[in-house]
Amino acid sequence: MLGKPIAESSALCVPTATYPMGGPGSAWLFITGRASTPMYELGWKSLGVLELTALPSMGEEHWVPLVQETDALLVQGGDALYLTYWMRQSGLADLLPSPRPVWAGFSGGSMVMAPNIGEEAAGKFHGPRRKMGCQAAVPGVRD
Repeated sequence: MLGKPIAESSALCVPTATYPMGGPGSAWLFITGRASTPMYELGWKSLGVLELTALPSMGEEHWVPLVQETDALLVQGGDALYLTYWMRQSGLADLLPSPRPVWAGFSGGSMVMAPNIGEEAAGKFHGPRRKMGCQAAVPGVRD
């Protein structure tokens, strides 16, 4: 799907979905390649981090070209509704789907690409809770 070897490809790590379930420590494990779902050890030419919660405070000129030029987004699993919310808030969802970058996600990081997570389920998500370590705020669903 990359159209070239991984050794010639760039990737951005997206740890956003892991925060509600594992907090900053879990994101660090993913970014450093120490998580149970390592993606960095594949031999990428270059790697970076794209934290979706930070993007709304930045001008698009600082991150949109980077996303458009990278070959792959490596998306950590976790809370799919939280990730969907921040994909929309950040503007990343507006750039997708596109042939580039390739979306490589684990668990919740892949579920956001399903047709109903965005339109049906995320419509019930009322935004992130203030307390870390909790599930998405979906009516009728308990922690």
